[in-house]
Formats: sequence, C-alpha cells, structure tokens
Amino acid sequence: MSSNPSNNDDDTPKDPLSEMLERLMGGNMQGMDPQEIAKAAGLPSDPQAMAMMMQQVQAMFSAQSEGPVNWTLAHDQARRAASAGGDPSVSSTQQREVDEALRLAEMWLDPVTDFPATALLGKAWSHAEWVEATMPTWKRLTEPVATSIALALSNAITEQMPEEMKTMMGGAASMLQNMGGAMFGMQLGQAVGALSRDVVSSTDIGIPLAENSMALLPANVAAFGEGLDISDYDVRLFLAVREAAHVRLFTQVPWLTGHLLGAIESYARGIHIDMSKIEEVARDIDPSNPESLQSALSEGVFMPERTPAQEAALARLETTLALVEGWVDELTAAATAKLESSGALREMVRRRRATGGPAENAFASLVGLELRPRRLRDAAVLWEQLRQERGIAGRDAIWQHPDLLPTPEDLDDPAGFSARRQLAESDDADVDAALAKLLDGGFEERPSGEEPAGADEQDPEEGPDGSGEGSGPR
Repeated sequence: MSSNPSNNDDDTPKDPLSEMLERLMGGNMQGMDPQEIAKAAGLPSDPQAMAMMMQQVQAMFSAQSEGPVNWTLAHDQARRAASAGGDPSVSSTQQREVDEALRLAEMWLDPVTDFPATALLGKAWSHAEWVEATMPTWKRLTEPVATSIALALSNAITEQMPEEMKTMMGGAASMLQNMGGAMFGMQLGQAVGALSRDVVSSTDIGIPLAENSMALLPANVAAFGEGLDISDYDVRLFLAVREAAHVRLFTQVPWLTGHLLGAIESYARGIHIDMSKIEEVARDIDPSNPESLQSALSEGVFMPERTPAQEAALARLETTLALVEGWVDELTAAATAKLESSGALREMVRRRRATGGPAENAFASLVGLELRPRRLRDAAVLWEQLRQERGIAGRDAIWQHPDLLPTPEDLDDPAGFSARRQLAESDDADVDAALAKLLDGGFEERPSGEEPAGADEQDPEEGPDGSGEGSGPR
C-alpha cells in the first residue's frame, strides 16, 4: 500500500508537502503540483524521505530571515547533494593510505623546493566532510554576488506576482521576501555538493578552501584513476604530491591566500545586477512553478555582462591562479620523476584543470566566476625557465611579494622575464639613488633662472673647441 495515499476526502491523510503548502497558500493549491515543486527544488521524490524532510523545510519557510541568502539551506542542500549516490565514511585503511601518501609526498618535495615542509597532518575526507570543511570559504567567496542576486530576485518576484496571489499569501510575506535567497542558497548548495563528488583534495581547484588542512578524498581519488592503466598507489601518490605542494605554498607564502580570496571577493563586489534583465526574465517566471526559477538560476541568466574593470580583475585573478597551478605542476613533475606514470598523470590533471568539470561549470554559471588556470602550461614553462636561470631558491624567491609576481606579458614570453625584470630593477635603483641623494642634500637649490656656475664662462685662452686657440688678444 502506498505511503502517500490520495487526498480525495477529508478522512484521508494528506502527504506532508501538500499539507504544508496548503497552510502556506491559505488552502488554495490550484495549479500547484507538490511533486513538481519537490523536483524543482532538488528534493527526494520518495514519499518516506519527503516526509522526514517536511519538518525541516516547513521550519525554513516559517523562520525569521537570516539575511538575503539562506545559508542554512545552502549548507543542508550541499550535504544532500554530497551524499547523492552514496557517501560512505572513510575507513581506517583509507585513512592510513592517505596519511602515508602525504607523508611520502612531503619527503619527495623537499629536494625540489626551497619552502620547508608544513607540520600539518594528512587527512582523509568523505564528501560530507569536505563540505563541512569548505563551506565557510564558499560563503565568503559567494556572499557579495549571492546577496545582490537574492535581493534582485525577491524584488522581481514580488513585483511580478499577481495581486490576488499576494493577498492569498497573507501572513507568508516573509517567505516571499526570502524566496530569491532560498532559491539561490539551494542552487549554491547543489553546486558545492556536486563539487564534493569531483574534487580529489582540499586545494584541487587551486585555492585553499579549508585553512590549515591537507587532505585527500579517497572515493574521488579512486574515481580519478578509473579506466587508467595506472596503479591505485601511483595515482594516490601523484595527487598527494600535488596537494602537499599546494598546501606548502599557501602555508609558506602568508600573503597568497588573502591575495587570491581578496581578488575573488573584489570581483564579486564589483558585480552589479542588471535589474532590467531581472524584470524581463521574471515576466516569464510562473510563481506556481519553482522549476522555471530554478532553470533561470542554473543557466546564469541573471549575471550581467562584465565591465572592462571586471575583465581586468578577472585577468589578474586568472594570472595568479595560473602561477599557483603552474608552480605546483612544475614541482610535482620534478618530485614524481621516478614514477613511470608521472607524465600521463600530469597531462590528465592539466586537461582537467584547464577545462573544468560539470560541477565546476555549474558553479561558474551561478556566480559568474571561473576558477580555472587557463594559462597553466605557460606558467609551468616560466617556472622551469626561472629554475634554470636562478636555481630553486631564486625561483621560489619570486613568491616573496605580490609585486614580484610575473605578469601576463611574462607568460607570453618566459625567456624574456629576467631581462625585463633587470631593466625594471635598474630603473627603480636609479630612482632610489636620486631620491636618496635629494634627501641627503646632494642637490643644491639655486635661485629661479640662475644658471649653474661656469655654465657660460670660457677660459680666455681656450678656444670654443677647447683647443687653446682662443680668438681673443694675447
């Protein structure tokens, strides 16, 4: 017998979703299909699973707003998406294998970089553990644009809703005001949860999502190696070296994390939502069909065209991401040279990072930002060039300050980096020397219009050409 009987009479119990929506809609559910709403929201279609969630969903809609974006919903949706298809806990064997791989990775990196090893312990995470560890950073990165989109959505939905529906909603005005934030939170959570099934480590997308952590996701590492004629041990060790290299760089270069995250935040804060576009799309959104709103969100239709300033900010961000990934790529190749499979794994990772996976593309559509090192190969060539010219210590010294980082021009012409840098340093030295001389009083002030002493004076016995054959009398 079905656990979700029909609702044709008052004596038959209603399913919890229909009951909740009828209370919210004042008893009028005409034209609204609870199952379609559940599908659009990414909720389970199984009646028993739906019943277990109704109390939480109802509390979400009736609770006071936590702000323009429902971050609680984002977190919960990320956890659900992360567990889709199963998310078994990490076994003791997997934890031991990851720990051993990361320890060996640190040893292999020591000879190929001037940066010392970190004191971090290697961790093995499930999908859910990755979500928990990284969600605070996702919130920090997406909050500016999420807030803008949520407010614009809620305003547009309210304006486009028929007056009779506004009246019918009655006491659920707070739900209307937060519908945009709830939908965005749900979409963001879906994207983060999907990413948790793709990433192989805490730094897989090139930024430190979990501070002071060095971790691999055993299930995803295994999936990464499927179909390759490479042993699980080699795959795990290669990815461990990449993770250890990322973490060592972010740990030993204190300004880098703030530089990267700050660039992303600045980019997001610079996004201005095109209200005319919001209004245009909102006219086609049916308030009784959340699937239409979800479709608009997932396709990124609310993201405006980038301004020149946005394009410049994105170029700077992409250059830094490329430099990080290129450095890690170069170090990993050097550290794993003894692995026969190193070349094949390196190429696979390069292609994967350059194109991004479906989950990463979904995140890019949602917030308008791609976290891809498009110039990874160029950056790797540059770092190798610098190692040959300056040695390991000289190469790694480039990370001492953000002003020392190579530019897109340097990625275009790696061989000319040192010459350009020497010229710039020479110009800076000339300016510094002149400034120091001025501060030390090396330049004497003269009255305005006065020529330097002897400028127009000439030895009477010296000709104009300095020959000593002057034209004056002797």
